[in-house]
Amino acid sequence: MEFPPELRKVIYTTNAIESMNCELRKATKSRGHFPSDAAAVKMLWLAICNIEDKRARERFKDAKKKGRTLRAGAGAHLVDGAGTSGWKQALQQLAMAYPERIEP
Repeated sequence: MEFPPELRKVIYTTNAIESMNCELRKATKSRGHFPSDAAAVKMLWLAICNIEDKRARERFKDAKKKGRTLRAGAGAHLVDGAGTSGWKQALQQLAMAYPERIEP
């Protein structure tokens, strides 16, 4: 919470990406080896669909708790509908916080 909102938004987005990568690594690690590249791609696609379905169910439950009405299938796959903007402002904030690490 010590960073401004623009920077926190980017950090949280990065955490979501890392979470997805962790889930994909877990799926490929448990499988072992693949007979072909197509088999690996198919398994990753199915893992992404499963992860997004799970996240969509969580979003639906959260919306229901907050009193919003959503259809069960609304936003069921791939991203919640918003992109992350403000990377430039976040980088400026990081450059101010860590001038020795980031060049403006």
